[in-house]
Amino acid sequence: MSTIQNDALEAQTQGQQKARPRRKIGCLSGCLIFFVVYIICSAVIGYFMGDMLNASGVTLKDKTVYRLELKGTLVEQAQEENPFAELLNQMPYGDAPETTVGLDQILSNIRLAKTDDNIPGIWLDGGTLSTEPACAKAIRDALLDFKQSGKWIIATTKNYTTTNYYIASAADRIAIDPTGIVAWNGLSAQKMYFARMFEKIGVEMQILKVGTFKSAVEPYFRSSMSDADRLQTEQYLQGIWSEYKSAVSASRKLTPEQLDELADRYMGLEDATEDLKAGLVDTIMYRQDVDSLLRIYTGTKDYHVMTTSKLAQVKRPKSKAEKKVAVVYLQGTITEDSGDGIVSKDVVKTLKKIGKDDNVKALVVRVNSGGGSADASEQIWHAIQKLKSDTFPVVVSMGGMAASGGYYISCGADYIFAEPTTITGSIGIFGTVPNVSKLFDKIGLDVDGVSTNIHSDLEVHSFYKGMSPEEHQKWQAMVERGYDLFTNRCAEGRHVDQEYIKSIGEGRVWLGDKAVELKLVDQLGNIDDAIAKAVELAGLEDYKIAYYPEKKDPMEEILKALDHSSDEEKLLIKVRNFCSQPRIMAMMPEVKIQ
Repeated sequence: MSTIQNDALEAQTQGQQKARPRRKIGCLSGCLIFFVVYIICSAVIGYFMGDMLNASGVTLKDKTVYRLELKGTLVEQAQEENPFAELLNQMPYGDAPETTVGLDQILSNIRLAKTDDNIPGIWLDGGTLSTEPACAKAIRDALLDFKQSGKWIIATTKNYTTTNYYIASAADRIAIDPTGIVAWNGLSAQKMYFARMFEKIGVEMQILKVGTFKSAVEPYFRSSMSDADRLQTEQYLQGIWSEYKSAVSASRKLTPEQLDELADRYMGLEDATEDLKAGLVDTIMYRQDVDSLLRIYTGTKDYHVMTTSKLAQVKRPKSKAEKKVAVVYLQGTITEDSGDGIVSKDVVKTLKKIGKDDNVKALVVRVNSGGGSADASEQIWHAIQKLKSDTFPVVVSMGGMAASGGYYISCGADYIFAEPTTITGSIGIFGTVPNVSKLFDKIGLDVDGVSTNIHSDLEVHSFYKGMSPEEHQKWQAMVERGYDLFTNRCAEGRHVDQEYIKSIGEGRVWLGDKAVELKLVDQLGNIDDAIAKAVELAGLEDYKIAYYPEKKDPMEEILKALDHSSDEEKLLIKVRNFCSQPRIMAMMPEVKIQ
C-alpha cells in the first residue's frame, strides 16, 4: 500500500474516532431532550386527563377513612396538584418539589368528615408538617370539633415534631414506630445574623429605623439578639408553649408541670418505650402494621382510605345564591411587582375585580404575612379602603402571623380576628442602605462621576462611599415619615389616638390574645368566625363564598418544580434581595420556631 493510501486511511480512521464521541454526545443530548419533553408532555396530558376524569367529582364509599397526612408545608390556600412532582422523581438525581397542603382544604375536609356518614374516622398519618403555631391550632380545633360527632381519630407516625404532636394529641389513640421519636422538647426561636460576614467582605449596612423592638434589621448589623428583641421573643414563645402545654394536658391527662419535665428530658432522644411510659403515646407499632389498627376502628377489613387532595374532590352542596362573600388569601412577603408572596399590583387587581362584581356584598381578607415593602403595603391598604362602605364590610382573619406590613394591610378593616397564637403587631419601619466602599477598596474598584447639584448622586454616593451626617439625617427623616403614616393608618383603622399606637408600636410583636387586650384586634377566632362576622355585618341570609386568588396555572407550577436551588444559593439570594429591595420596609424578622 502506498504512503498516500496509508495517510488517507489513517486520516479516515482518526476522523471516525473523532466523529464517534460527537455522535455519542449528540445521541445523549437527543435522548435527554426527548426524556424532558416526554416528561413535560406526560405531566400536562396527565393533568388535563385527570381534570376531565374528576369533573364529575369523587364519590365516597362506605367505611372511608380520611387520611390526613401531617407532612410537607402548610399553606393558607390549596393550589392545583403539581402534575410534574412524581415524574420529576424519575429523572436522574431528581427530587420532587416540596409538598404543600392547603389549610383551607384540610378544614373543609374535616367539616365534611364530621357530617358524612360514610366517614367513620380520621387517620392522622405522619408528624413533620411545617406550619405556624396558629395554623396548627386551627387544625387541632377542627379535629376537636370533629370528635363532637362521636367519631374517632387515630394518629400514627415514626417521628413527631413538637408542633405536630400538639396537633396529634387531639387523637383518641397515638401510635409510634418502635424506632420513632416524639420530639416533645419545648420551643426555640432561631435567627441568623450576618454582621460578621459583612465585616469580613467589607460591607457596612447603614441602618435607619423607628422602633426599639423593630428587630427585623438587626441581623444586618448585630451578631446576636438585642435585649429588646430577646424580651419580646421570649414572651411570645412562652405564650405559644403555654398554649401547647394546656392543650396537650387536657387531651393526654398530663399536668403542665409533667409536660415541662418531659421537655427538659429532651424526649426527642428517648426510646419509644419511654414515650409510652410517660403517657405521650398509647401504642408502639410498626408503621406498616397500621392496617390492623384501622380494621379494629372501622370494624371491617374492607375499609377505604382517602387523602386530603382526593377528599377535596368530593362534591359539596353548592349554593344557588347570587350574593357573595369574597374571601381573599394573602400569604407571604409583601412586594411591589414580583415574588411568590403578596404582590401588591396583583392584589390591587384582584380587589378591583371584586369591587366591580355587584354580587359581592362582603369581603374577608385572610392574612398570613410578616410584612415586606412599606409602599406595597400602603397600596394594598388603599385598595381595601376603597372597597369599604356601610354595605360592604371588610373583615380580616389573621393566620400564623399578620405583623408589620401584614398588620398594615389589616388595620383598616371593620373587624379583625386573630388566633391566640397569631404573631401580630410589629408596627415599625426601617430602611437599609449598604455601604460597599471597603469592599470596593479590597478588590480595587473605583467609582467616579459628575453631578449637577449637591445631592444629585445621594443614593449612589450613600451606596459606594457611605453617608455623611447630613445624608443620614435625610434618610432617617424619610423613615420617620413612613412610621408616622403607618401609625396614622393604624390609629384611624382602630379608632384610637395615634400616640397610643406609637406607645404600643415601636416594632413590638404581640400574640393574638394580648393584641385583643391592646385593641389591635377585635376578637379571637378563626376564618369561619370571620366569614360569619362579615355575613352579619352585611345583613346576608342567603349567600355563597367566592375564593381569591384563582388557582395557579399548572404550567407555572411545572416550571417552578425545575428550580432546585441549594440552601446556600437560596441564602445568598435572600441576602441579595434584602440589599436590593425598596429602601423602606415594614417587616418583622424571619424567625424559625421549632
